[in-house]
Amino acid sequence: MTEPASAANQAPSTGPKPRYNLENAKVLLVEPNQHGLEILVQIFSGFGVRNPLRAANAEEAMAIVKKTELDLIVCEAQLEGTDGYDFVHWLRRCKIEPNTYAATIIICGHTQISKVQKARDCGANFIVAKPLTPKVMIDRVVWVARENRAFIECESYLGPDRRFHSIGPPPNTEGRRADDLPLEVGDAVEPNLSQDDIDQMLQPKRKSK
Repeated sequence: MTEPASAANQAPSTGPKPRYNLENAKVLLVEPNQHGLEILVQIFSGFGVRNPLRAANAEEAMAIVKKTELDLIVCEAQLEGTDGYDFVHWLRRCKIEPNTYAATIIICGHTQISKVQKARDCGANFIVAKPLTPKVMIDRVVWVARENRAFIECESYLGPDRRFHSIGPPPNTEGRRADDLPLEVGDAVEPNLSQDDIDQMLQPKRKSK
């Protein structure tokens, strides 16, 4: 196996880029701003979504949840009346299956720690900062689809497990726990073991009585 070239010397990748097709996905986009809604529609149409459902507020979104089976909900945090966080809180407790478990991403113009915590505690799978780009959005959608976190139900919370466990946080993000391991492996901080040391460790040893 050859060693990878440094980032500065690497030639651009000529291999095929991964393609994602959400043709069969039922997606609900909740955005009160018409221009913002059109951007979301264009992004998800580019992913193959056919005729994504649209809602301008939480009330319209709730009506859709009650009558249409959904795979993914993307919801603006700042909605008139019932905001996006309260909508997701309602969604997790509405007991309308399978929509109550639908993957849900909140989008927000500002993602300070208080907003991230609010999104986490209402039961959203993830929060994404504006301005949106197709690259960031598909990264988050794919991560949410693959993460397979268990749903937790207790008196104070209902939603996906708020811990990342061993799957790690999404690309280019940091974990929420102090002991989360970094995503990249750094240089060794101690001398490497010799082959003799490794062989000694792997040799079966008789257990003393």
